[in-house]
Amino acid sequence: MKVNLKLAVLAAVALGILPSAAMAEVSTVRLAKQLGISYLPLTVMEEQGLLEKHAAEAGHEITVEWLRFTGGSGMNEALISGNLDFASGGVGPLLTIWGRTQTNLGVKGVATLNAMPIQLVSMKEGVGSIADLTETDKIALPAVKTSIQAVTLQMAAEKEFGEGEQHRLDPLTVSMGHTDAQLALMGGGSEITAHFGSSPFQEMELKDERATLILDSYDVLGGPHTFNSVWASGRFVEANPQITQAFVDALKESMEFINANPEEAAALWIEAESTNLSQEDAVAIITAETTEWTTTPKKVLDYLAFMNRVGLVEATTDNWQDIYFPMIHDEEGS
Repeated sequence: MKVNLKLAVLAAVALGILPSAAMAEVSTVRLAKQLGISYLPLTVMEEQGLLEKHAAEAGHEITVEWLRFTGGSGMNEALISGNLDFASGGVGPLLTIWGRTQTNLGVKGVATLNAMPIQLVSMKEGVGSIADLTETDKIALPAVKTSIQAVTLQMAAEKEFGEGEQHRLDPLTVSMGHTDAQLALMGGGSEITAHFGSSPFQEMELKDERATLILDSYDVLGGPHTFNSVWASGRFVEANPQITQAFVDALKESMEFINANPEEAAALWIEAESTNLSQEDAVAIITAETTEWTTTPKKVLDYLAFMNRVGLVEATTDNWQDIYFPMIHDEEGS
């Protein structure tokens, strides 16, 4: 039986089973995001003060602190150490920390941010697919082995080279933030010959006449999949159910704004991130057929099944609801 967590907590407060949430919940919320337009819902939330708004509607006056990370692994460390409340990143880091904290922190996803493709771009002449990569190539991605780019590359290697070959391209990978990776790739003169990035970095790279798209994650997964999620510890969610629900409500309002006002959302993101991406290019990414701003998990279980099989994550499930908190359990996830 599905239980509405928000209603259950309110009922418990009314019956005196729990102390008043307004007294018990935190007054400062620490959130983190990364570079890239895929974090647009969080940028809109920050710029429009949506979490503060929804928390106030639930009776909480809060201060929100926004932190910046270059990868999900760093966020996981901050979450485990108690220096972060909400982390955000790719499916790989989410499943990694979900698997490792089953018996302690109980980290789970709060909601997804999008379904978007991630693309591997090469600047090396004669490289048209991952089969053309050699030991002289270096692939920049956010974090070796655990980032969603690294896991997707392993899945692609297995499909291309056969069972047991999932790690064939791992020696070519280098951990590097997207901005530095883009500069290294497009500037030449470095060992980086390919970048497995995200939007808008991949689109900006592909404008270069030397660039070739050699891998698209939608081809690897057989269709649209979740790129980014937000996650938190069970300890935080249990202690702050109304703040967590306010976050989900704020996220949904943010997505409604993006879908209804893509040009305004693009302008807001460009100003907030101080990027040189054009308004036209930003709107094109936001409204692309391959882009979906949604809190619903898509093909997260596909990633988990692969990570289970190759030993990246021990914990397993065939129900996506085990990976995410109840706030989104009424959605049609996978």
